Amino acid sequence: MRLLSGLDTVLPPIIVHRPSMRIVDGMHRLRAAVLRGEETIRVRFFDGDERDAFVIAVRENTAHGLPLAMRDRTAAAERIVRSHPYWSDRVIARIAGLSARTVSDIRRAALPGDVQPAARVGQDGRVRPLDSSAGRIRAAELIAERPQASLRQIAKEAGISPGTVRDVRDRLSRGEDPLPISLRPADRRPGPESRNQPAAVGVRLRSVPSRPGPASPRGPEPGRSQMSLLNILIKDPSLRSGERGRSLLRLLSATASIRPEWDRLLDAVPEHCVGMVCRMAREGAAAWAEFADDLERRSVRYGARAEG
Repeated sequence: MRLLSGLDTVLPPIIVHRPSMRIVDGMHRLRAAVLRGEETIRVRFFDGDERDAFVIAVRENTAHGLPLAMRDRTAAAERIVRSHPYWSDRVIARIAGLSARTVSDIRRAALPGDVQPAARVGQDGRVRPLDSSAGRIRAAELIAERPQASLRQIAKEAGISPGTVRDVRDRLSRGEDPLPISLRPADRRPGPESRNQPAAVGVRLRSVPSRPGPASPRGPEPGRSQMSLLNILIKDPSLRSGERGRSLLRLLSATASIRPEWDRLLDAVPEHCVGMVCRMAREGAAAWAEFADDLERRSVRYGARAEG
């Protein structure tokens, strides 16, 4: 607060809940303005209800305020789970600065099973059912009908996430049921000796190919490390000669350098940033996986044209 009062700059606006005139965010800025002898301060008014005002207070503090203790972030997440039960674990985790797994544990402890909503709103604003059985079965049918369709296309038509579509496709390619055991009816839950039996939901598995891959014999040999593959790509003039190729190499280099720095990077993440870093890491991994899928599909199409 004293640091803020000593700055010779205009303070950012505080956020005030108009119906109650309560300060939602910016108490330190207000006190700093008083210490500076100022009679006015810029204000952003919020006209929503008290529940949403609390969410804004937590979100703003997580984004730029003093780090909250773990117990405070846990308590905030529990309050938001109770006031906004239809929000997904990832949405609440991002607001409170926690991991989605932690929010899931908080939700189970805070809400009885009979008051859990049937669907939740994700970070993209879309409503998705908690029971994705119907969406998974529809995705399996679409994959069988259009094996070259992208994950996003299937996800949009089936009403599930691209990550779930990828899981369905992988299960089908292995000859497994598109539904995890936890989502199957009791009479379709296999014993330990038959958990990898083919699916029995009316999907023609034979028409579902495994992940398409380049038919070229020049593909990477099994066992090569990321760094050795990167060194080969860096020396390839077809990638180095163009700006887009160099951009790709820079991105691949940054990804390949994570593993050697793993422990140091883990130690560098403060507790209040764990949720945000986890979200970015998972979204980055999903983006690379989708990029690889699209690249393999393109390779298959080019191979088919060459054969034709």
